[in-house]
Amino acid sequence: MRVAVLGAGSWGTTMASLLAPRHPTVLWARDGDLARSVDGDGVNTAYLPGFRLPGELRATADLEEAVADADLLVLGVPTSGFRAVLEGAARAVRPWIPVVSLAKGFESGTHFRMTQIIEDVLPGHPAAALTGPNIAREIMEGKAAAAVVATGDLAVAAEIQRVVTRGVFRVYVNDDVVGCEIGGALKNVIAIAAGIGEGLGVGDNTRAAVMARGLAELTRLGVAMGAKPTTFAGLAGMGDLIATCMSPYSRNRSVGEQLGKGRKLEEILASMQMVAEGVNTAVLALELAERHGLELPICRMIDKVVRGEIAPMDAYYGLTPAGHEADPG
Repeated sequence: MRVAVLGAGSWGTTMASLLAPRHPTVLWARDGDLARSVDGDGVNTAYLPGFRLPGELRATADLEEAVADADLLVLGVPTSGFRAVLEGAARAVRPWIPVVSLAKGFESGTHFRMTQIIEDVLPGHPAAALTGPNIAREIMEGKAAAAVVATGDLAVAAEIQRVVTRGVFRVYVNDDVVGCEIGGALKNVIAIAAGIGEGLGVGDNTRAAVMARGLAELTRLGVAMGAKPTTFAGLAGMGDLIATCMSPYSRNRSVGEQLGKGRKLEEILASMQMVAEGVNTAVLALELAERHGLELPICRMIDKVVRGEIAPMDAYYGLTPAGHEADPG
């Protein structure tokens, strides 16, 4: 199976590294110097410093060259550039091959999930999402992890599962694409809230309450959009939420922690090499919730924090459960 992975960030490079020893794999990097570093030196010092990449992995900065022979296309670019990269590749993509998204979020303006963008740009191609509690550095270290491949056709999902599963990286299938993508998108917002709690030093009890309420929040939106409630108790829901809220390697948690310590958002983002999707997801989630007549208190508070309308400490006072409220679960 010939695979093209578009996007040489930490997760795209990790996925390409998993695939390359068993399948001819090409990694596309927008930056030519980065592509040459991966291809020639076997390192990605920009996003995965300290790791040697498989010798079988090839890289290029030529988008059409990367996808021309692919039997499977994997997109690991941020949501903000997802459509543009896919449109750039579309001319050279072979007919009918599956396209898998690694990105977690919504498209600004359309509110499309990433699989919806795939269906819009490449109609007729099976669209799938690979999601779950996947911290790139831990997987590169060889630690066990599990993921979910979600697509409406379980036969296609099973074939992608066969290609992607390797060693202690286990992949499960799910036909609830909406639920898996909603869980992956909103957990980034909840992780910012959890990180703020870490930065403020509010304690584990309070952070656990916010995480539990956050799980109920993303479940409400997902079910309103047609997802199965059980999806959010699995890897794509609770599993991804826990990893992203707790791991020191989580970009969104890190943004929240720095906000809690008093740093300005602009300063935090300017110092980051990678994208924290939750910053932009909060307002898009609120717009989706408004369509369905829902309230998302945590998303609303985080949106106010990133806009500078409310201080992180004041946001946490607003998120602390009041005695008269019902358990949102």
